[in-house]
Amino acid sequence: MPRFLRVLPWVAAATLFCAGPLAAQTAADPANPDLIKEVRAAIAQNDFARGNQLIHDARGAGGDTPRVLAALSWMARGALAVKDLDRAEHYATETYDLASAAATRINLDDDTNLEIALGAAIEVLATVSVERGARADAVVFLERERDTYRGTAIHARVQKNINLLSLTGEPAPALDTVDLASLRGRVVLLFFWAHWCSDCKAQSPIVARLLEKHGPRGFTVVGPTQRYGYIGSREDVGEAEELAHIEAVRAESYAFLRPELAPVSEVNLQRYGASTTPTLVLVDRRGIVRHYRPGRLAEAELDALIDRLLAD
Repeated sequence: MPRFLRVLPWVAAATLFCAGPLAAQTAADPANPDLIKEVRAAIAQNDFARGNQLIHDARGAGGDTPRVLAALSWMARGALAVKDLDRAEHYATETYDLASAAATRINLDDDTNLEIALGAAIEVLATVSVERGARADAVVFLERERDTYRGTAIHARVQKNINLLSLTGEPAPALDTVDLASLRGRVVLLFFWAHWCSDCKAQSPIVARLLEKHGPRGFTVVGPTQRYGYIGSREDVGEAEELAHIEAVRAESYAFLRPELAPVSEVNLQRYGASTTPTLVLVDRRGIVRHYRPGRLAEAELDALIDRLLAD
């Protein structure tokens, strides 16, 4: 059994919410404010020694703060990028151990650095397992972590990785407020977007052109989104105001999406692991997922995928 499937068996029972000490810990973090940027720059030059030194110095100044753990997670991702699986596993396991312990004291939803650290550690450990030929073990691990952190800021990210490994070829999960079964017989693109997402707006004209091109052949688009609690730099926006903003963005940038096919529900994005926007999911005429893609797709590639499914 891979080591990461044995670590911290008590995490599932841990309490994830302890908002009291969060502000003090975040405000008192003495780590180099440019630590993550500098560590990423060192990784880009394949200078892991420099990255290690930066993290060592930050730890000496303030201990294993969430910012330090986020920097450590970048070391794991850097090692994975150059296919150094042993080093990637080492950094990711250390990050996982420290971040999951911290998550028993700090609310993940309130500390972006801790969220990044734990989410990345889980992602890297699963990917290392896949690279070593243990895909099934990776899915088991990811499903355990999803259940442990269900409803938190990393839920959708973990689900995304599960879907990347296992969703293609399976029935499309149900959507909240849109009945996918009623669309059987059509090829459906699920286009997950966010009102703040520039990449979504860049993808939008491509999707609109392909809907115009292939719609008469039985192609349709459903565009799930969700509330995020802010509009631009304004936080703590009320539900009614944000919903009105979402509708205004849809009408301006996604006019091809009929309102009834643009459901607003956090459940949909969690279920499909749409922590990356846009996320594109192609469902065939029988309701089976045939392509799952976090991020943008070039028009020619998406066109070919849709055409192939319509021809089946």
